[in-house]
Amino acid sequence: MKNAMDFTELTDLAAARLGGQALAANDEFFAPCSNLLKPGRGSFIPDKYTSRGKWMDGWETRRRREPGHDWCVVRLGLRGVIRGFDIDTNHFIGNCPEHASLEACDLRGAETKAAHARAPWVAVLPKSALAPGARNLIGVTDPRPFSHVRLNIYPDGGVARLRVHGHVEVDWTRLRGKLVDLAALANGGLVLAVSDEHFGAKANMIMPGRAPHMGDGWETRRRRGPGHDWALLKLGTPGCVERVEVDTNHFKGNYPESCSLEGCHTAGSTLEALRGAATLWTEMLPRTKLAASTRHFYAKQLEARGPFSHVRLRIYPDGGVSRLRIHGRPVAR
Repeated sequence: MKNAMDFTELTDLAAARLGGQALAANDEFFAPCSNLLKPGRGSFIPDKYTSRGKWMDGWETRRRREPGHDWCVVRLGLRGVIRGFDIDTNHFIGNCPEHASLEACDLRGAETKAAHARAPWVAVLPKSALAPGARNLIGVTDPRPFSHVRLNIYPDGGVARLRVHGHVEVDWTRLRGKLVDLAALANGGLVLAVSDEHFGAKANMIMPGRAPHMGDGWETRRRRGPGHDWALLKLGTPGCVERVEVDTNHFKGNYPESCSLEGCHTAGSTLEALRGAATLWTEMLPRTKLAASTRHFYAKQLEARGPFSHVRLRIYPDGGVSRLRIHGRPVAR
């Protein structure tokens, strides 16, 4: 990655909605470590207190009166190669740790305290200074995939959120020839860019399951000029497409009038090249009418099946799509 900001566009491997879980911490006196993996940056309610003190939306330990430091073990929801951490101390101003470090391991088998203790933890982020009330973005370059991380804070204090951004590790040899959702975030899919995401984040489209509400989809602002909105996706692996699903669940007065899909097969192209080279793209699904809050399935309607490594969804003229599924069979890279 070129700079620390780039990695934040990658998947948060530790997100609770992807199965991430804070398994253990040495201290949770003021606030539980499970808060670390919640969505958002955390909230602050000035007059809210508990029997132990000020309510805080994060993980907060008691004031340490002896040598040592505090720690929390997190199981990643998706095993992968870590490219950076976001250690967010939002709202922790007078109680922020001075420093933090992170270790990681690739643990298989039983989840026990003994297994965690025996795990071959390796340092992936050395002891680093933290700024209070801020997103502390720190990139890493370790090429190995990991399943767990351990956050160490020095000496004590509070952290609002922990994000572990990286690339999902998928054993494609096991899935070769099987019909899978090539675009799914869990299979390494990634939404590289969109024209607009004013009301709903682009990554929502490839999250697991159906959207529970309208806010859990990709939604653009109302277009007041000519043109249309679009999303550019990188599939987890190149594959031949057999079926596509465009789900407008919960989008009723704001679903797109129609959509179309294109695909291309390329390796190593920059985002600028993918956006600008019209000759790269092959029409997969011609412009097709959409309905409100409906799962639309397309198979016979597909005019090209690839193999494709990237897909571009166009929506006309604007609106919201809750989920996009690209079902296909992986091919050799």
